[in-house]
Amino acid sequence: MTAQIQTDPAVLSDEIVLTNAHIVTREAVIDGSVLIRGGLIADVSAGRSTAAGAIDCEGDFVLPGLVELHTDNLERHLQPRPGVEWPRRAAVAAHDGEFVSVGVTTIFDALRVGTMSAESISDYAHEAAEAAQKLREHGLLKADHYIHLRCEICSPNLLPEFDNVGLDPRLRMISVMDHTPGQRQFAKEEKLREYYQGKKGMSDAQLDAFIAEAKRLQVEWAPGNLSALIERVGAAGHQIAIASHDDATQAHVEDSAGLGATIAEFPTTLEAARASRAKGMAILMGAPNVLRGFSHSGNVSAMDLAHEGLVDILSSDYAPASLMLAAFKMAEETDYTLPQAVATVSAIPAEVTGLTDRGVIAPGRKADLVRVYRAERLCVTRSAWRDGKRVA
Repeated sequence: MTAQIQTDPAVLSDEIVLTNAHIVTREAVIDGSVLIRGGLIADVSAGRSTAAGAIDCEGDFVLPGLVELHTDNLERHLQPRPGVEWPRRAAVAAHDGEFVSVGVTTIFDALRVGTMSAESISDYAHEAAEAAQKLREHGLLKADHYIHLRCEICSPNLLPEFDNVGLDPRLRMISVMDHTPGQRQFAKEEKLREYYQGKKGMSDAQLDAFIAEAKRLQVEWAPGNLSALIERVGAAGHQIAIASHDDATQAHVEDSAGLGATIAEFPTTLEAARASRAKGMAILMGAPNVLRGFSHSGNVSAMDLAHEGLVDILSSDYAPASLMLAAFKMAEETDYTLPQAVATVSAIPAEVTGLTDRGVIAPGRKADLVRVYRAERLCVTRSAWRDGKRVA
């Protein structure tokens, strides 16, 4: 069958045709062609296009540009080694390029606000946000960047650091975090010690002192910070999604729902995941957890949740390349179809944050697309387009 896509010579310079591709739409995988016009998807058709200048994708997959909601990756670029502070704009640019190289065209930079005593990077969120804005003004960002503030509610510095960023229109998501040891992510003491002593080089005495101080700060600061934070989000003139973080129990989920959370980030138990689903929250799990088959913190396996249909969104967290790989793995090893698995890294994260103009290959949507070669359970991004312009 020949695709019906044709090009109008009068607007030829503004049109791109991708053909001979496995196109992953929201509902199906279509062997066919995509017409891009004026930065938008104009048509999707089965079969090969005969249009002059059509790009032969040689049977590769064409996916919607991936949407990343929670990445800590920028911090790795801001501080590539302990004690080494990297220039903010250079760090953002490198981070941006890395994500586009693995098919991500929309990035929520998860910036921490609320310094904890064991953190090695101080208040950096406003500097990173300003650096991204300056690069955007100069047309130097390949992906579309938004702000996700990871709010450490037990920190005395939370509100000042939050206010340093302010209610920027690019702030579209916050996550409510309580990393007090002995609960949530680090309910298992051996995993807590493995993480802090391995990553931060803390001695037993230093870790014991950190744990005691963290528990004191939770009692003193968490309640007031939480209420002030939710008040600030409510005062914003645009949509800001609220996410819970590391909920472990039914009570945690009840508290999160009471705050207005619509996203459940990294529930640590099957109980919490099921309770989050019952409350109508979209469940976000780590793509590295999917690939490894288990959590590095000793919590619930994302694949176990996927086998129960309890994964709505995937996040690359600390490993950008994991996002696309995990989606394909879910499609191959669970009951998720490929369109359903791809939606966890495109359509659904876009929908829950109000970005309904992208994440789906359909007429009228933004032409954020990625061409992917898949072999040996690996993925290579051969090309990527944002708003119809090639960025990789």
